[in-house]
Amino acid sequence: MRTHRKAAALLAVCALALAGCSGSGGKDSDDTGKNDDGGGGKTVTTKRLKIAMVTHSGEGDTFWDIVQSGAKQAASKDNVDFLYASNKEGKEQAQHIESYIDKKVDGIVVTLAKPEAVAAAVKKAVAAGIPVVTINSGGEHSKATGALSHIGQEESVAGEAVGEELNKRGKKKALCVIHEQGNVSLEARCAGVKKTFEGTVENLNIEGTNMPASTSSIEAKLESGKDIDTVVTLGAPFAAATVKAKTGASSKAEVNTFDLNAEVVKQLKAKEIGFAVDQQPYLQGYLAVDELWLYKTNGNVLGGGRPVLTGPAVVTGKDVPALEKYTARGTR
Repeated sequence: MRTHRKAAALLAVCALALAGCSGSGGKDSDDTGKNDDGGGGKTVTTKRLKIAMVTHSGEGDTFWDIVQSGAKQAASKDNVDFLYASNKEGKEQAQHIESYIDKKVDGIVVTLAKPEAVAAAVKKAVAAGIPVVTINSGGEHSKATGALSHIGQEESVAGEAVGEELNKRGKKKALCVIHEQGNVSLEARCAGVKKTFEGTVENLNIEGTNMPASTSSIEAKLESGKDIDTVVTLGAPFAAATVKAKTGASSKAEVNTFDLNAEVVKQLKAKEIGFAVDQQPYLQGYLAVDELWLYKTNGNVLGGGRPVLTGPAVVTGKDVPALEKYTARGTR
């Protein structure tokens, strides 16, 4: 597994955060109690807090299940009630945030995939005295909202890493598949690929919440573009869809992807996927909840307010033995 640029600095931050703090998701949810108990026993004696997370997850996106796993683990350790809600539309995300403000939660974790729709609600939370940590998307907009910090990867840098890897593999024409139109982080990934890739890059927008339609769109593109020699998907579920589409189109294009899950690891092992870019979603959820607990109980801010990087790291088939047990339990 090869880390890229500033991502290596995360190792020291994580060591401090995880050691010093001791002692979707695919499933859209609300506050009915099914996703808010954090699970497990308590290991701290601090006052019980209530921390909410609002993401832009679309239905069936397993990436966010991994984020929630990390958040729930930290919540269990930190004596926190964990609440979760998501919606792919920015307007609905903002409404979730305002609902949590009304509930007077102790902290909120948010994504900024569509900052123009969400930023005002985040600022409202901060003005109400509720600390906010942003994760995953829209890191460049985080500081302007008043958030404590941003936890994730620099998306343009991650895209650049992919472009460089494609150069090493001798690729000439890439198809970059965007599964959510208007998501600033996905657009930044494809732009990053285009910046460093010496070949040509074409973007393809698909309906990410409709997997059969997504597969058909990719297959049609591969059938009409026989010169496409690599497909870059921006989420793990779409890698599997592309592998299927590639077969249907009788294409020889190499499939590569952002993000990691158990299925991607299996496909890396079977050589159906060339490489994946891991941004460690479990860590994003874990550190976000932990940071809010630290801030509320000890005034700490991870990274001194600067972005805390959880990626990117390029993962290939040789990394499979070290990752299989973690992806199987849903933590990588």
